[in-house]
Amino acid sequence: MEPERNVYICPEGHALRNDRRQFTTPRTRITKAETIIYRASQSDCSDCAMKERCCPNTPLRKIARSIHEGAREVARFIAKTPEYKRSRRERKKVEMLFAHLKRIMKLDRLRLRGLSGAQDEFLLAATAQNLRRMAKWLMPGAADTAMKNA
Repeated sequence: MEPERNVYICPEGHALRNDRRQFTTPRTRITKAETIIYRASQSDCSDCAMKERCCPNTPLRKIARSIHEGAREVARFIAKTPEYKRSRRERKKVEMLFAHLKRIMKLDRLRLRGLSGAQDEFLLAATAQNLRRMAKWLMPGAADTAMKNA
């Protein structure tokens, strides 16, 4: 993709454009599926040596590009950074704590009413979770033996 010219370039060097025809009424060229279709010239494709590999079942090469593709490219770039990988690890830790609250500590629904009741119930559950984690840090083998004796 060459953003400054708004064209794609095929492997043989021909331009795939989205504006081959000029209309009297300007058009957005965005389809209902929120894509912009870039097409090669049929004469370029019919004379091309790579046609059988490039577009064997169609008369010309077409590329549909989402109007959100620019944002997707930014997201793909961010996903490759070390900061994103660290953030993903930290988010996983937080999600595991919420999963533990919901499954093990049965906090799948709140029993107290109102915002203050929900805050109090969640605070108690988080305190119990932190006390449990602290006990494991202070006495690493004690939690296993306590579970066996119970």
